[in-house]
Amino acid sequence: MKPLLVVFFVYFFLILYSYLFPANRKYRKVISKPATYIEGNALGQRLKQKAALSRQFALQNGLSSHYVFLIDMRLPSGKKRFFVYDFTKDSLIITGLVAHGSCNTSYMAEPAFSNALNSGCSSLGRFKIGGAYQGRFGKAFKLYGLDSSNANCYERAIVLHAYKHVPDVEVYPRPICNSLGCPMISYHFLETLSQLLKKERKPVLLWIYT
Repeated sequence: MKPLLVVFFVYFFLILYSYLFPANRKYRKVISKPATYIEGNALGQRLKQKAALSRQFALQNGLSSHYVFLIDMRLPSGKKRFFVYDFTKDSLIITGLVAHGSCNTSYMAEPAFSNALNSGCSSLGRFKIGGAYQGRFGKAFKLYGLDSSNANCYERAIVLHAYKHVPDVEVYPRPICNSLGCPMISYHFLETLSQLLKKERKPVLLWIYT
């Protein structure tokens, strides 16, 4: 086969492949746009209220005045319930899925909460996001509890980390997997958050609430 013909077929195949399997383009679209179901409804109003309280708390406690990470545990795990709110824009900019703890059971569809050591449950409250390190599942961020409801999180090794079975797209009404109490997200979403965190000079606030 002539070289020019080979080049033509390779080029044609690459174009065809990009249209048949647009996974990367779909990923960028999913990550960059907030979930539409929270806009202009009660959940959106609730999110803005939490963001306003978070901004006040951050300013009073020397935390980032740019971003806050909010996790609404009222929402099912198959829906995006991890929200990145930009104080400077007064708007939601990124959303993602996040798993809750199993409380050391085989599986829990609905979250339960505990601050007890070795409970395997998620903890409610405000957390300061610390530095990154390499953990069991790769990059992770240390968390420091700022409320009585999560004061033991550091001793419990509750961290922000990723796991391969957490998807990037919503799967509701199906739930997603459980963690052992950590706010556990996808690797793509963690990388997106990492890009934000490394630009911040002050620690970012993470608030898990119901």
